[in-house]
Amino acid sequence: MNTAEIIQMGDACVMKTYGRLQMALVRGKGVKVWDAEGREYLDFVSGLAVNSLGHCHPAVTRAIADQAETLMHVSNLYYIEPQVKLANMLVQNSCGDRVFFCNSGAEANEAAIKLARKYARVKGNTDKYEILTALKSFHGRTLATVTATGQTRYQQGFDPLPQGFRYVPFNDMDALIEAVGPHTCAVMLEPIQGEGGVNEADPGYLRQVREFCSQKGLLLIFDEVQCGLGRTGKFLAHQHYGVEPDVFTLAKALGGGFPIGAMVAGEEVAGAFVPGDHASTFGGNPLACAAGLAAVDQLINHGVAENCARVGDYFKGKLKGLAGRYPVITDVRGQGLILGAELSADGGEIVNRCQGNGLLINCVNNNVLRFLPPLIITVDDVDQAVSIIEKVLGEVS
Repeated sequence: MNTAEIIQMGDACVMKTYGRLQMALVRGKGVKVWDAEGREYLDFVSGLAVNSLGHCHPAVTRAIADQAETLMHVSNLYYIEPQVKLANMLVQNSCGDRVFFCNSGAEANEAAIKLARKYARVKGNTDKYEILTALKSFHGRTLATVTATGQTRYQQGFDPLPQGFRYVPFNDMDALIEAVGPHTCAVMLEPIQGEGGVNEADPGYLRQVREFCSQKGLLLIFDEVQCGLGRTGKFLAHQHYGVEPDVFTLAKALGGGFPIGAMVAGEEVAGAFVPGDHASTFGGNPLACAAGLAAVDQLINHGVAENCARVGDYFKGKLKGLAGRYPVITDVRGQGLILGAELSADGGEIVNRCQGNGLLINCVNNNVLRFLPPLIITVDDVDQAVSIIEKVLGEVS
């Protein structure tokens, strides 16, 4: 099928829940993708931080093929070898002790919300159910996680929303302290807000939140669905801050392109869940966990995070150079290879023109260019991307 045929069929039978670009991608390899007409693009979106190892990484595709020929799915009524191996790998490389597997970031955050409430009950706090989250946060699209999301535009039309969530400005410790009430049981934050515009937590802020939560008996949950798994140059984003949460969530890059999510918690908190409290039919199935094992092994043992830190610093420097030459860029922020360039104008035209020149990028909040390239990119890839961006900035200026 050509692009026009794919779009026509999609418009006829796929629900219109996305504002799709008028293109159809049919093949990917490494940091590049190709459309139905064979046009090549440098992919600096990577499936919204999913394809952190690039497209069709050989270790991941081999693991999936081998597992598909062995055992694709069995119920969690039984022990599953790839699942326990992946859980052990995550525990050995984090502050967590136990893992719950699911299929997406929203499901991982939903599990964290349920665990926080159940833990409060186990501790005898039957009236504690409220979770504080940050304005401009994003935690998912289920009814609970979209309510946890501190952006009203995602919540419109879905009233009545579940009770039990309050929002505070990000990086504002005084506001967080003021917002805690008699029903509060947890605080949930992204170390770097991705959908909110690549907003970084201040180092002192996360330390203060950790100390406050410990003093008040509140759980601290970090949503690392987008910023975790090597994207900041460390395995987990909160490891930059020297702060350990009680619970953290993962998804996106966890399967190297295959759907999988995880909620990780310390021993005491995890113990609040007992058989029957939570479940997922497909969560932690052999195929997803085989992909996850291969992907996490690459991130940890093959220099991927280190490459991300090095090339990310280079890329950020290049973006700051563009900001010095083009005043439309008002700020450059982020860590590793989750970077944002804030604009004084709408970024939609820049995204479209970059696409026309062979570069795929993304814009959030209408005015923040967000860059989420594969963590395997080189400085040559960055130079190619920056050259295209500069060409486009010159045209729109």
